[in-house]
Amino acid sequence: MGGDRALAGPVPRQRGDGLRKSRQFLRMTALTLHHFGFSVTTLHLGTRKSALALWQATHVRDRLLALHPDLNVTIVPMTTTGDRQLSGPLTASGGKALFTKELEQGLWEGRIDLAVHSMKDVVAQLPEGLTIGAILEREDPRDALVSALGVSDLGGLPSRARIGTASLRRACQIRHRRPDLRIENLRGNVNSRLARLDAGEYSAIILAAAGLKRLGLTERISGYLPIDVSLPAASQGAIGIECRLTDARTRALIAPLHHPGTAQCVEAERAVTGALEGGCRLPIAAFATLADGQLTLRALVGEPDGSQLLTETHSGPAADLATTARAVVDGLLSQGAGAIIERLLKDGA
Repeated sequence: MGGDRALAGPVPRQRGDGLRKSRQFLRMTALTLHHFGFSVTTLHLGTRKSALALWQATHVRDRLLALHPDLNVTIVPMTTTGDRQLSGPLTASGGKALFTKELEQGLWEGRIDLAVHSMKDVVAQLPEGLTIGAILEREDPRDALVSALGVSDLGGLPSRARIGTASLRRACQIRHRRPDLRIENLRGNVNSRLARLDAGEYSAIILAAAGLKRLGLTERISGYLPIDVSLPAASQGAIGIECRLTDARTRALIAPLHHPGTAQCVEAERAVTGALEGGCRLPIAAFATLADGQLTLRALVGEPDGSQLLTETHSGPAADLATTARAVVDGLLSQGAGAIIERLLKDGA
């Protein structure tokens, strides 16, 4: 999904342009040295500027340094279009690619070597020449209820309570169970959403448990929504590292961070959302688990108002996850998911 770098004091535009050109020259020089077999000991790691994104980038950096003590890793915070466009629903702003485009541009231009993403923000089809070089072990994939009313589940919320979420997936599942609740759009980073809850704007908000845990905010969780109440988004809780397909050295450095079990689950989930043209634009969920070499994949397509939820579950050998994903997709389509998706895409979701 160019970096914004703050310089101390006023800097004339001409000098700023010179500094940017110098940085670009140094990066291209490093890439050239790499191409001809010289050792380059610094990796530039791109990330969004939110507290959660910086935590994830720091976590990846620390893991890399533990594996490669002689390596230098520089974190490069960048502002994405999605970080700037906070006024309306994500679906109206262009979808989750808004959170990765600038980072991927940095990879293309050689300003960064790695981009660290929440995998649920990564589009199904990566830009040409880029790849996900490693997927880290998954954190808790569940959705979490953060309540100002002291209740631990949806059933404890009073009628007409205001619930904040920016996710169509979460909203449709909540509306299906509790049509009497008022679901309102809530965008922003984790801390800004919590601040709006604390200011009394909402009775409760729904956030990813993984993000709260990573930020040391587990105590804010009032309760965890069970998988059968709120099926998670594809890849929720997983961190991915994107890099250039041809950058063999960087790919080798990050390879030990890869968690095969998580990667298999993520691949299956993304296969479903990709086949259904999903992502954040549609109320679609997909979640896989592994046990004894068997992969169980659940998926859901819903009406935004919660009036209908279509679900499908299949299991099969983890080594043949594509077949399991196809069976789930076919099952949803046989129930009428195609008509829902076609209409929502036509209407702009």
